[in-house]
Amino acid sequence: MAAFLSKALSVNRSEPQCKLQGKPLHPQLWKNGDIIIGGIFSFHSGWTDRDFTFSSEPPPLQCKRSVSSEIYLNYRAVQYAQSILYAIEEINNSTALLPGLSLGFKIYDSCGSAAEAINGAMALCNDYEDTSFGVPCTDTFQVMAIVGETTSSQSIAIANNLFTYNVSLAQLVRHFGWTWVGAIRTDDDYGNNGMATFVEVAQQLGICLEYSVTFVRNYAKEKLLRVIEQVKVSTSRVIVTFLYHLDLEVLLHAFGEHNLTGFQWVGTEAWIADSQIAMLDSHNILTVQGIFTDMSILPILNNVYKAVYAAAHALHKVLDCGETCTNKQKPKPIQMLEQLKKVRFRTKEGEEVYFDANGDPAAKYEIINWQPHKKGHIEFVTVGLYDTFLPEKNQLSFNEHNLVWAKNTKEVPVSVCSESCPPGTRKAARKGKPVCCYDCIPCGEGEISNETDSVTCVQCHLEFWSNMQKDDCIKKEIEYLSYKEIIGILLTAISILGSCMTSLISVIFLKYKSTPIVKANNSELSFLLLFALILCFLCALTFIGQPSDWSCMLRHTAFGITFVLCISCVLGKTLVVLMAFRATLPGSNVMKWFGPTQQRLSVLAFTLIQIIICILWLTISPPFPYKNMQYYKDKIILECDLGSSVGFWAVLGYIGLLAVLCFVLAFLARKLPDNFNEAKFITFSMLIFCAVWITFIPAYVSSPGKFTVAVEIFAILASSFGLLFCIFIPKCYIILLKPQKNTKKHMMGKIPSKAISSG
Repeated sequence: MAAFLSKALSVNRSEPQCKLQGKPLHPQLWKNGDIIIGGIFSFHSGWTDRDFTFSSEPPPLQCKRSVSSEIYLNYRAVQYAQSILYAIEEINNSTALLPGLSLGFKIYDSCGSAAEAINGAMALCNDYEDTSFGVPCTDTFQVMAIVGETTSSQSIAIANNLFTYNVSLAQLVRHFGWTWVGAIRTDDDYGNNGMATFVEVAQQLGICLEYSVTFVRNYAKEKLLRVIEQVKVSTSRVIVTFLYHLDLEVLLHAFGEHNLTGFQWVGTEAWIADSQIAMLDSHNILTVQGIFTDMSILPILNNVYKAVYAAAHALHKVLDCGETCTNKQKPKPIQMLEQLKKVRFRTKEGEEVYFDANGDPAAKYEIINWQPHKKGHIEFVTVGLYDTFLPEKNQLSFNEHNLVWAKNTKEVPVSVCSESCPPGTRKAARKGKPVCCYDCIPCGEGEISNETDSVTCVQCHLEFWSNMQKDDCIKKEIEYLSYKEIIGILLTAISILGSCMTSLISVIFLKYKSTPIVKANNSELSFLLLFALILCFLCALTFIGQPSDWSCMLRHTAFGITFVLCISCVLGKTLVVLMAFRATLPGSNVMKWFGPTQQRLSVLAFTLIQIIICILWLTISPPFPYKNMQYYKDKIILECDLGSSVGFWAVLGYIGLLAVLCFVLAFLARKLPDNFNEAKFITFSMLIFCAVWITFIPAYVSSPGKFTVAVEIFAILASSFGLLFCIFIPKCYIILLKPQKNTKKHMMGKIPSKAISSG
């Protein structure tokens, strides 16, 4: 705490002579010298009440000495004064600093009164002592610097330094995660301005005040009880104080009487190293103070010591002292001020002292922790350092292992309005509450927060999804019908089984190709139909596995062409049956118009139409692999986009048209007389085929993801098995189990041989 004031010395004998107005003001301590250093401290902590009549000159302020057993002497102020004396004595004995020049001092008592402190400052500047007549007004005794005052509200220098103290105090509070604190301050410049600065910085750091109350030691009991009640009902466990040591002493007594314990006290004032207050405390204190290494009793005394040395170094430069100071005239104030700004020196302990552009000393503070000693007294342990001249991330450093917290524990106390929101949640402010009071809302689906106390949840990329904890985005599961899953294995097995059964039947038919039942109804169409059925069973395999450009185009076109080939063969066999019975009519020559050549051409023509439809589809808008992210939120369905829906439904529609035509013709021929009328079995196979594909359409549209493909494969396999079983199994039954029926006579029945000669 240092304030430097200076006044010019200008002697002009022609000026009018001065006479003291009022009563002289004498210093409590003084010593003559070539240049005087002033000091103002509160040696007494109060003053006696005065009666103001407003009709006569008010009486001078009288400091309280003692009342009964209560002594109002402030021993700390005496120690400040001793620091000035000690520093001046060192300087006067130094041969390096102001050699040949002696420093004196004049120290006044302000009694804790701001008005009396100003009165003392004016006395130091203008010499309110009783002087002899005949001395010019400009030749009064002056000082080059004033050190003081002891309390912040009465010291301009401390008021200027409040900001750096409270910035470090706020950072200290934030360092330990205390976002919900209470505050008690004195109702004066120190308390109000200090609190305003602290609140401003605290808000930037996310710290909230649950309460901020004023307290002065001479408060009425009712006001004190209101402060106590406020602390009792609070939920914060940390109290930030802007109190003088005498006010804190009274407050600690009151806390003890009301059994208020377990609070963590944080402050910056001189009481941080006051043993008397420390013995009263049943709480633990964590404080910020200036770092002073010269004095062992009260570190704050070193500030006074350095202030005197700063003034001496400035004088040394202004007076241009070498081996001795030959110029002993008092310098002009502006010279003193300019040189003070440039002062830079090291104390004998190695501490560097200088001032910044605002006239403030380097912001460098110790963190002091009150810790109980086993012998019963309180120790003031340095546990950290705050230094603004270090890089920002290194400005606040701690040895947290040495800290002792409230109730003598090693665990950092928790003082928050709301617990921290873990990753996977976000903070939502409570209506009407400070920003430190909030609820933790879980992130929505597809959103994450990977930081503690996140204010927002971040949406994952389209191809990613939030995990269960909502703290990380993971790649969405890609779904398609795979060969490795059960349904894919089953469909593959059924498809291979169907193709094997068809191949086996082909072998049987090939072995018995000369028998009547194989030759009946055009054996070429039967073998072509069996080949087409093998392709139908195998084309189902193209629907299984991860979709690619070629598989998407192949699966639908192969399916469309092979099924049209099947239906064309069945349609040809149906027409053969009809034509065969028409040929039994007298004079009918219909079979020569629908012989084997025409049957082959009809199959080719029907199939060629489907091939043209597929070519147009693949040319205009072919199917392609597509990542469907709309159906499931947490999955990507890898499927084949149809490209052109018209092309897909044209392929299906053409198959359906041929199937319906075949069904109608077979239905008409079902009752024609024959021991083995194949039209009956074709009718039944077409009935199964149409039923399967009619039910396929709604199932295909409504099935999700890979099940859409499974439904289509099922329809392909079911309709293929329907054709295979209905048309060929009855013939295999006769060939293998009823060979006696596999004769031309049995096959002919009532039908003339001309009817089946085309077989």
